[in-house]
Amino acid sequence: MSGNSPRVQRVIDDIESRIACRTAPPGSRLPSVRAQAKALAVSASTVVEAYARLVAQGRLVSRPGAGFYVAATAVAPLKLAPQGPPRAPDLDPLWLSRQALEADPALLKPGCGWLPPDWLYQIGVRRALRGLARGNGAELADYAPPQGSAALRQVLVRRLAHSGVEAAAEQLLLTDSGTHALDLIARVFLSPGDVVLVDDPCYFNFHTLLSAHRVTLIGVPFTPQGPDLPAFEAALQAHQPKLYLTNSGLHNPTGARWSPAVAHRVLLLAEQAGLVIVEDDIFHDFELSPAPRLAAYDGLQRVIQTGSFSKTLSASVRCGYIAARPEWLQQLLEVHIATGFGGNRLAAALVLAAITDGGYARHMEQVRQRLAQRREQCLVRLAALGITPWLRPDAGMFLWCRLPHGRDAAAVARRSLEQGVVLAPGNAFSPALRAAEFMRFNVSQCDDERVFAVLRNALRAP
Repeated sequence: MSGNSPRVQRVIDDIESRIACRTAPPGSRLPSVRAQAKALAVSASTVVEAYARLVAQGRLVSRPGAGFYVAATAVAPLKLAPQGPPRAPDLDPLWLSRQALEADPALLKPGCGWLPPDWLYQIGVRRALRGLARGNGAELADYAPPQGSAALRQVLVRRLAHSGVEAAAEQLLLTDSGTHALDLIARVFLSPGDVVLVDDPCYFNFHTLLSAHRVTLIGVPFTPQGPDLPAFEAALQAHQPKLYLTNSGLHNPTGARWSPAVAHRVLLLAEQAGLVIVEDDIFHDFELSPAPRLAAYDGLQRVIQTGSFSKTLSASVRCGYIAARPEWLQQLLEVHIATGFGGNRLAAALVLAAITDGGYARHMEQVRQRLAQRREQCLVRLAALGITPWLRPDAGMFLWCRLPHGRDAAAVARRSLEQGVVLAPGNAFSPALRAAEFMRFNVSQCDDERVFAVLRNALRAP
């Protein structure tokens, strides 16, 4: 066998990719020589040579009579699994997240997913920090109780009730963020190779988070009332998914609100299919009135709800929550302790102080009013460029819009970035790349006239 055989290298690359992505974790048995040869359409001798080289490199261990196993040591760092069709670098959800987070503060960011710093409740955070600095040492230095602050969980119980979700404080677990909450859920409920349903379009970091867990992502077309029901039912039958992840309050990126009829039908289908639903409720405080909540209709039986305060209070104060049925919460708690030991006690105390000081509710009312004004202003400016909304949301910070004349959003975003404006092209949100003509705009970040001047030039470019 030639030392430079491309077939041997193909087998090696396949195995190393599976090791790196953890689909072949340390100690796992690889397919037999015959099975691997059949799977890759190569000869058995090619596989034997590839396995022998990987044994020599310490990547595999040969056990006579038992087969070949991934070595317990020298495993490559975890790589994220690709999701869906290949993407250009500037449409990759991870790239877009990093671009928004790492970008020069001087750049304009109408494509980001958060409010400007001076829109957040900074006065309340400062007041809370001063109070905590004068308080007892436990909040500043001690580990948190396993489920987190009992006082904050009790406040969250009342917040959930505002949306019709009945839960006891014992059904809540505080986490380090909303993303951390989703990660814990994925650790408990998913294994590599499982199928997860998401909306198409959906929040782009859902793609990145789920890829870290080596699952298969299936997008369900989203409508102004919720997921397309025939497509949702077909996906359940075709793929037997373990989990469905969605926003049912203010949907990201579209701003849509589920209808009660769609919510009830989805819950019925989920019950029949044994599907777990994760409802991300991070935009709770932006609503003018509560939208239908799956967790409310379901009573936290098949639905797990998550949320955080990073969008309204401070992105620097990392504190989120999970609400779930008791036996599921205990599983999540065990993983939380194993992977993080104690939660962020200081962050929980700060959140509690800030949202209960009397000023937070008034602050959020002002934010909702400002967003309504900006939304109308932004719609007028976008209309002048031929950009039309998919729908006109009544709350929230996002507009999901179609560009004029079939213009490609990725190309527009690339040209705009060269001029110092960070945009969010539609296909970064679409698992099936169905949104090439769409773009998400954050109205709170669209007050600078330069945004629209750059956008106008980018749309005119050949």
